[in-house]
Amino acid sequence: MKKNRFLQNKTFVVFSILALLIILAAIFAPVVTGGVDPLKGSLVDALLPPSKEHIFGTDKMGRDIFTRVIYGARASLTATFGVVALIFLVGTVTGVISGYFGGIVDAVIMRIADMMLAFPGLVLALAVAGIMGASIKNAIIAIVVVSWTKYARLARSLVLKIRDRDYVSAAIVTGSKTPYMLLRYMLPNALPTLIITAATDVGSMMLELAAMSFLGFGAKPPAPEWGYMLNEGRACMQSAPWLMIFPGLAIFIVVVVFNMLGDSIRDILDPKSE
Repeated sequence: MKKNRFLQNKTFVVFSILALLIILAAIFAPVVTGGVDPLKGSLVDALLPPSKEHIFGTDKMGRDIFTRVIYGARASLTATFGVVALIFLVGTVTGVISGYFGGIVDAVIMRIADMMLAFPGLVLALAVAGIMGASIKNAIIAIVVVSWTKYARLARSLVLKIRDRDYVSAAIVTGSKTPYMLLRYMLPNALPTLIITAATDVGSMMLELAAMSFLGFGAKPPAPEWGYMLNEGRACMQSAPWLMIFPGLAIFIVVVVFNMLGDSIRDILDPKSE
């Protein structure tokens, strides 16, 4: 029945196909780009406008922009999925533990979460990345450190809804161990809503990573990463606008596709719709 619900949702079908095409383009980047190296260029070909030879033009080092945009999908998508997966894992585990055990465990975890929420997310992420140093790995860690609280608080609230139910109390009385209780009752109750949240967060996490790289706290040269490419093109915005147009367009398209895909998954899996 659920399979039919996914297939019957036209928005899900269309945007899942588009998302799959984007992922395949990133995986098979050498094939899509015809084997052109995204890191090598010739100063003779620097800042060439879009043409038959270079459909997106070239950058100030003579590197092909189309090739760098396609390879940039690898870095951007890998980092984004990594961020979402880590936030999902850390937030879910801490939230379920906090909600189930309560008491001092709950108080400690939630006070740490409250401290994180007291600061603007991106500003705190920039501070963490600034302390650790500029790299895509450190940018991922910085965003995870800041963003896990959303999932923790959501998982905690979902666990609190069922913690005192009769069937949970009965399981405890019959001798069920804590790991079994967490895996059999608490986690399954929280997972559907958390998965929906993760699916809708892919676009926003990609924007945060791009912002980190744009501000110099993410990818380092000469890596082909969309946020860093925008930063590189900023100096030539008037003389060579294609340096910013195409990476910006790539971010826009991918964020819209994954946002719409996440929204369609939410519409299908949302318990309220049943």
